[in-house]
Amino acid sequence: MTQSLSDLTHQLIEIARKAGADAADTIAVDGTSLSIDVRGGVLEHAERSEGIDIGLRVLIGKRQACVSSSDTKPDTLRQMAERAVAMAMEAPEDPHAGLADPAQLARETDNKALDMHDPAAEPDPAMLQDQAARAEAAALRNTGISQVQSASAGYSRRRVHLAATNGFSAGYTRTDNGLSCVAISGTGTAMERDYDYDNRVFRTDLRDADAIGTRAAERAVERSGARRPKTGAYPVLFDERIASALIGHLLQATNGAAIARGSSWLRDALGAQVLPKGLSVIEDPHRARVSGSRLYDAEGLPTARRAIVDDGVLTGWTLDLATARKLGLDSTGNAARSTGAPPSPSLTNITMTQGSASRDDLIAQMGTGLLVTSMIGSTINPNTGDYSRGAAGFWVENGAIAYPVNECTVAGNLRDMLLTLIPANDAQLHLSRAVPSLLVEGLTLAGE
Repeated sequence: MTQSLSDLTHQLIEIARKAGADAADTIAVDGTSLSIDVRGGVLEHAERSEGIDIGLRVLIGKRQACVSSSDTKPDTLRQMAERAVAMAMEAPEDPHAGLADPAQLARETDNKALDMHDPAAEPDPAMLQDQAARAEAAALRNTGISQVQSASAGYSRRRVHLAATNGFSAGYTRTDNGLSCVAISGTGTAMERDYDYDNRVFRTDLRDADAIGTRAAERAVERSGARRPKTGAYPVLFDERIASALIGHLLQATNGAAIARGSSWLRDALGAQVLPKGLSVIEDPHRARVSGSRLYDAEGLPTARRAIVDDGVLTGWTLDLATARKLGLDSTGNAARSTGAPPSPSLTNITMTQGSASRDDLIAQMGTGLLVTSMIGSTINPNTGDYSRGAAGFWVENGAIAYPVNECTVAGNLRDMLLTLIPANDAQLHLSRAVPSLLVEGLTLAGE
């Protein structure tokens, strides 16, 4: 592409103005991705994609409309702008729509210190294939493994630029490198599956392929002979791999869009205790080499570290400009958007307070109960917080793992569950959501 993303976004803004827009903002994304799958030691699937997407939001008074395209020819940009203006003129008024005031915009837009981009060249497909093959081979060296379902390696790079008629203009580049392996133990109806993976901004930070394949195999073999657990009320330990999903339900309930609709089980909990004292949930968009980091949000507002939960107390909502205006509050700098939709509230990097005990310590502490390592399905009542999910993992007896389990359901109420949390000390701090294993007291298990 000969035209820069900055030039492209500014060109589209000028076209939108000439088409009749009072205000407008644009986002352009230039993406490249490469994925390699290996099976049986040979290449099974290879895919490479690249392209540009551009999105335009126009405002006419308090009416707005969004359009997007993957074609950036001048005639297409003109048609986009004309269509968006025509749509906005027919749209209902939204009293909360509008761009940021120039005084609100981020002044610091150089993302270099965040290390969001690996400057190394795009990896060679042969190198990715070798990594995936090594992971598969390592898994198959375990005699308890009947097959490897998939071994994959991938890379992606995205260049993004945002611009608006209020004067904001900034862009960044983000890279992602991944490696995964899914192994299966047993045959027929006795098959059990588990996995291991790693995902990093910098390829040199990835864990070794042999280690990933070996751990995937060990986990799959550990699940051999799984059966249903007992029915009753027991403590449940959510493994670090899935614990972030539990905290994710809390974060979803604090999203300003849900609060503005009145459809959150935490809508009346501002300033209330939602986690045990001593536990906090921190959003920090400025962590280096973490995939969710950013200096500014999709509306050009500066991002900042903030405590969503501080010492167990809920301190605020996650807001973009529109939801903040609906609630009579200020944006928290959490706007995110795609090319085809207006901004909406979204979180970046989350870290939860860790405990002093290891996961094994919590297993010993729980006595008899369930260690959950994977979950399927989800039934969450957004208004009441009633929670029910399918689960698999390991049954614990007398403080030690007794046998693997599957085909069970874990149920409770999120508000009650979160108030009993006991965290371990095993959070992976390179992840965008760094949440340790979490022990929850007295959940209802439906098994045999």
